[in-house]
Amino acid sequence: MGGDLHCHTKLSDSSMGIDDLIVLAQKRGINVIAITDRDCQAGTVRGKIIGERRGVTVIPGVEISCYDSKREKYVEMLCYLSDSPDRLEGLCHRNIVARKKASQLMTLKIARKYPITPELVLKCATGSTAVFEQHIMHALMECGLTDRIYGDLYYELFSPESPENVLVRANYPDPAEVIAAIHEAGGIAVYAHPSTEKDVEAIKELVENGLDGIEVWHPAIGNELKEKLVAIAKEKGILQTGGTEFMGMYSKQSVSIGEYTAPDTAVKALMSYKAKMKKRKAAEAEEVAE
Repeated sequence: MGGDLHCHTKLSDSSMGIDDLIVLAQKRGINVIAITDRDCQAGTVRGKIIGERRGVTVIPGVEISCYDSKREKYVEMLCYLSDSPDRLEGLCHRNIVARKKASQLMTLKIARKYPITPELVLKCATGSTAVFEQHIMHALMECGLTDRIYGDLYYELFSPESPENVLVRANYPDPAEVIAAIHEAGGIAVYAHPSTEKDVEAIKELVENGLDGIEVWHPAIGNELKEKLVAIAKEKGILQTGGTEFMGMYSKQSVSIGEYTAPDTAVKALMSYKAKMKKRKAAEAEEVAE
């Protein structure tokens, strides 16, 4: 059956709470999901408990924000199955603070052009650990200024190509730094939803920094790019994962949980990855000793 290894909840940038997310997975016949909220691990324990009640295996995870200064683009790194998730809390907190600062400045810029208030934006972000672009758009919808999250107004405000954009760069760490932090916490580092040749270039470099896998099944990844990513994963001997990046009504496309999944073989490879790595390191240590 496989699993949807990329799902967000209301704790970050989804409109759906943990309970409803797991019920939806159950009703759609998805037996394995991963909760990977952006820079937030708060939902993983509750998700596992509710999942056990509903017959859904919930893999703990988190999606950590990064900034690739070499290529001048934001990227995300998925972390799965961390042995010591508390070691990532400091990094996640710094990212949340950086996001809040950037969101506050963007909200103030928008409030000069459109009749919304920071207070309304915060109300729309209730339950989340930070304010995301979707929450700002939700506030604009509440005011009747647009009828959708992702439309002309969204791209006017948040597209780098728009002359009217209000973007403020958040100060996120380098991807290599995040991979190191994930490994220190005993987790598995996977490059999230690569979509450009710049991402492909970055992945090849980050394998040298210990990158463990690539997300290859995702709504934003077309067939041609997927074939290229699969080839890289096989060549480098790293994991392949995938999922919808489900965010409820905040999803960029009309997509429900489980519409994009990692196959059963990929889920099993993820779950057994750390054991294999330990055996490999033990074998390498024995060779050195001899």
